[in-house]
Amino acid sequence: MIVVDTNILAYLYLPGDRTADAEALLERDPEWAAPVLWRSEFRNILAGYTRRKALTFDQACSLQAEAESLLSGAEFEVDSRTVLELVRDSDCSAYDCEFIALATKLNTKLVTADKKLLRSFPTRTIALTAG
Repeated sequence: MIVVDTNILAYLYLPGDRTADAEALLERDPEWAAPVLWRSEFRNILAGYTRRKALTFDQACSLQAEAESLLSGAEFEVDSRTVLELVRDSDCSAYDCEFIALATKLNTKLVTADKKLLRSFPTRTIALTAG
């Protein structure tokens, strides 16, 4: 099992330059986990696509449902103190630190394309393109 950040999910479901990398990751390791926060972040990404008319409302709803299905049973709450400690010890946002907190809780790695996370938590993260 790996933890993925919301951008990895976006790369998987919204075609673009990194979609093939996200698909390859899913094939290599199909057990993805995320903090519950991912839902709000993904909805926000979908909202942007909808407002720019890149997705219809129905498409956005469908993609949200697909992503929720993928992560069914693998969404976790994280400890607030742990998140705040990670924030204290890095320059990452509390949102980003939720993903690190979950990777730590599950004793696994966070797969991300976020350079700040990769730099701040090198022992707990793996770059999406690291393969």
